[in-house]
Amino acid sequence: MAPQDEARAGGTEPDSADPNMPPVGGGYAWYVLALLVLVYVMNFIDRQILSILAEDIKRDLGLSDSQLGFLYGTAFAVFYALFGVPIGRLADNWVRTRLLSLGLTLWSGMTALSGLAGNFTQLSLARVGVGVGEAAAGPSAYSMISDWFPKAKRATALSIYAAGLYLGGGVSLLIGAVVVQGWNNAYPGGGPLGLVGWQAAFMAVGIPGLLLALWVATLIEPQRGRADGLPPPVAMPGRAIFRNFLADLASVIPPLTLVNMALLGRRALLENIAALLLVAGLVTALVVGTGEVPQFLAVGTGLYAVISWAQSIRHRDKPTYELIWGTPAFVLTILGFGSISFVGYSVGFWAAPYALRHFVEPMAASGGPVPWYGTKEAAAFILGGGGAAGGFLGTILGGVLGDWAKKRHPSGRIIVGSLATLVPAPFIWLQYTAPDLASFFLWFGPTTVFGAMYVGVAAATTQDLVLPRMRGAATATFFIGTTLFGLGLGPWFTGFVSKLTGDLATGVLALLLMAPFTVGCLWLVYRKLPAAEATRLDRARAAGENI
Repeated sequence: MAPQDEARAGGTEPDSADPNMPPVGGGYAWYVLALLVLVYVMNFIDRQILSILAEDIKRDLGLSDSQLGFLYGTAFAVFYALFGVPIGRLADNWVRTRLLSLGLTLWSGMTALSGLAGNFTQLSLARVGVGVGEAAAGPSAYSMISDWFPKAKRATALSIYAAGLYLGGGVSLLIGAVVVQGWNNAYPGGGPLGLVGWQAAFMAVGIPGLLLALWVATLIEPQRGRADGLPPPVAMPGRAIFRNFLADLASVIPPLTLVNMALLGRRALLENIAALLLVAGLVTALVVGTGEVPQFLAVGTGLYAVISWAQSIRHRDKPTYELIWGTPAFVLTILGFGSISFVGYSVGFWAAPYALRHFVEPMAASGGPVPWYGTKEAAAFILGGGGAAGGFLGTILGGVLGDWAKKRHPSGRIIVGSLATLVPAPFIWLQYTAPDLASFFLWFGPTTVFGAMYVGVAAATTQDLVLPRMRGAATATFFIGTTLFGLGLGPWFTGFVSKLTGDLATGVLALLLMAPFTVGCLWLVYRKLPAAEATRLDRARAAGENI
């Protein structure tokens, strides 16, 4: 057996000839992973804290549930997906540690600025800034982890990283509740600069991220492809890197998209104009039907940008296009796991407002005895701590089981990932028809654990379908599904149904209509994945890849 084959059989990969580069899967790799988990924790603290602050913001700014869903989901998600494409491509060619540090600086600063917002528009713009900054996190981190860990351990490593999602989301609820309560008690009429509790909470979680960004900048940049036993790609000159970044930016930012397409030829421009007209017609119909102008203008912009980028990449980097958009297994992975996030993001956001609105506040207003778990702080601790622990456990369990299943069947991970839809559905129903707060908390546990089992599985599946130099673009494309589709539509959908029916529980339960679509997509992924992985190199070469 060749040395490289022996290394792979043992779960490691051949190291670089560079003696200064730490080994793949070694101690430094785990140090990098730990720091990236901390970054992802901060990522989701800044993203998720809006959940526990929602009722205070709704009262102070006079918002509806659909506007809350827009702030949490759409305002963030559309621009996260929009900028994730060019930033993901930049992560494939530039220094990922530097890119992540800059992104962390931006999103932390915009989170802090959210604390100065005084109306819906200002808070929406701040959330847009958070989305743009956080677009650097996923592509940079996924790509670095995939280069620090061998393929046999990749789903486990990515699942550990992804668990930061639930740790950050859980901690954010507790931090938000404690800061709001402490600030409002200390300054009943508003504190310095007239800030109230929810504004102070945004600042409290945003400012520490600026210091964390300095730490991230000290990490060693890993060698691309080493963990897969592939030679590093030819380095691109600095000017070419940023010229390509600007071209990628122009391919997703209207109206620069039209200029970009014109440079690619008359046919490309006409195809793009046709896509623009089609999206405009769809947006017009949805706005007329729902009256939700900001929501569908934002989603329509995101959808058109995604189409434009796919068209552009087909002309400028055909191998990347073929392994992402030209691979049905990849597209179905986006749709299948994106539809799981449609439910997961919505349930994750609305759990705290629902508990406060339907149980905690009525108990406080009744004047009767309130159980120990019936205060806002206790509810935040249970939902936050339970969500963090359950999500962490489910994500890690899903990754470990996914790697185990992958060894036994090429599509084994997909079976594990599908549990995130099949198992939580009945528990979501029980939770949002629960007669009391204790029952609501009881059913929250299994929903969180099993609902998280897809995260590492989905990440590893997308990484395995592309070449190492394409991992940033693959991550950004996958995040289009989980953000534009899942985060951009899920929380808003629940809020909109709640606004129509006057019942938030109905809005949450309506999410279960997505289950048949999810199962259908994942069944097709299960069937198509083995062939897609087996032909990855051949299809890349056929598209012009020099490998």
